[in-house]
Amino acid sequence: MGKLGFISIIRSTFDVALAGDMIQKARTALIDAGYTLLGRPEAVTTFEEAALAADELAALDPALVIIFQATFADSTMTMAIAHSVDAPLLLWAVPEDHTGDRLRLNSLCGINLAGHALTRARYRYGYIYAAPDDSTALEKVGLYARAAAARHELRSARIGRIGENPAGFDTCLMDQADLKSRFGVEIVQIDLHNEVFTEARSADLELVSAAGERLSARVTGLDTLDQAGVNGTLAAYVTLQDRARRDNLSGYAVRCWPEFFTELGCAACGAMSLLNDEQTPSSCEADVNGTITSLILQTLSGEPAFGSDVVSLDKERDALVLWHCGLAPLSMADTENGEQAGVTIHSNRKLPLLMQFALKPGIVTIARLSEASDEYRLVIGRGEIIKAPRAFSGTTGLLRFERGSQKALDTILSEGLEHHVSITYGDYVAELHVLAHMLGLPVLQL
Repeated sequence: MGKLGFISIIRSTFDVALAGDMIQKARTALIDAGYTLLGRPEAVTTFEEAALAADELAALDPALVIIFQATFADSTMTMAIAHSVDAPLLLWAVPEDHTGDRLRLNSLCGINLAGHALTRARYRYGYIYAAPDDSTALEKVGLYARAAAARHELRSARIGRIGENPAGFDTCLMDQADLKSRFGVEIVQIDLHNEVFTEARSADLELVSAAGERLSARVTGLDTLDQAGVNGTLAAYVTLQDRARRDNLSGYAVRCWPEFFTELGCAACGAMSLLNDEQTPSSCEADVNGTITSLILQTLSGEPAFGSDVVSLDKERDALVLWHCGLAPLSMADTENGEQAGVTIHSNRKLPLLMQFALKPGIVTIARLSEASDEYRLVIGRGEIIKAPRAFSGTTGLLRFERGSQKALDTILSEGLEHHVSITYGDYVAELHVLAHMLGLPVLQL
């Protein structure tokens, strides 16, 4: 399930034996739940020990650190850990019996003191107040671990920005330096013409052919399209696939028009669909923040994400229509009745290769890293893709929002949000709220 930093704190004037028992039970519960615990197993009792343990842990680069407050202690040990380890903190205190006698641990007061010090120093943290054998403790650890994994992914993410966003698409603007300083995301600028197109034109024909054979087994109608255009899209796919491996890229933001059509003679959509399906999230119109959003959702769900326009409101079914030319991952296709996804040509440019299908029914999480206001915000929603025929050509789905689709549309338009949202299947709203807290992002609910 993942690796967690774990440091326990004891002050020797309290009940050391009981504290040690609590520590061992917590460690056992986490290991039994499938976590690997990083850091020294013995408790720290002094500032010096805490500082050394924190330095050791920092070298292991954990995504999340649990500070298990086995007894009361002042905040200096927690602050030593916070200063050294660049990871979200989860403070854990344990209840104790009300015996009328000695306060044996005073653990709760310990995280209260630590939390105040962290807040004054502008560190963000979460907390648990539960016994090691309480199921709610492990549930909260899991929630924070999943959110922390997404934060950790961002810190090492490298997004390939191919070309620039089209004129008038301010929704796809990005601040390269700010993304690096705020989230750790590195933007790698890639030349559309001299790099991508040049490499695609000289792509290995055997790799292009193999990609076509794999795709033909998953879709219908591939052989009915102009094969020069199909091969152009597949050549772009194998080029970008190889580049991602070679340059350790986490995803792409691609200037998909007009040059793919006018110069390469094909659509980028099918290439991005295949990359999305392989969990190399790729957004059209060079939408870097859209790709970052999809990367977050993909990390949380372990499944592909899809960046889409919102193009219509179906009042009768209380749903918004999601649509994009044809870049949704094939794994999102509704094949419930044994039907395969199809392929098509671009509706305006009349060139292949695009995927064509309705999105499969299921609960989805919606998100967007937004810069519509003066600050970054994380837009979060939950809804359901409902079973319906394709509303338009390409990849499309009917999304019914939990809080009402008219209300969601009102929010999108009144807040001036970006025209792309990302979805992934499953409910990860709680994790997104925790991630927003970790990143210091206000939340806007759809």
